[in-house]
Amino acid sequence: MKESGISFASVLGIVFIILKLCNVIAWSWWWVLAPFWIPIGFLIPAVAVFLFATWVEGRA
Repeated sequence: MKESGISFASVLGIVFIILKLCNVIAWSWWWVLAPFWIPIGFLIPAVAVFLFATWVEGRA
């Protein structure tokens, strides 16, 4: 069964953007957009470790 829809991080990001644009929160745009960039921040090192491990295994 394939599920489709919007992720929790996307909903949270949209809520933060709306709150920022309505002047409800006075956060920096870095924190408002954090639900979008933090997962990427975890993904990039994970991919790098995977590629490095694959490269080391191929050399052995």
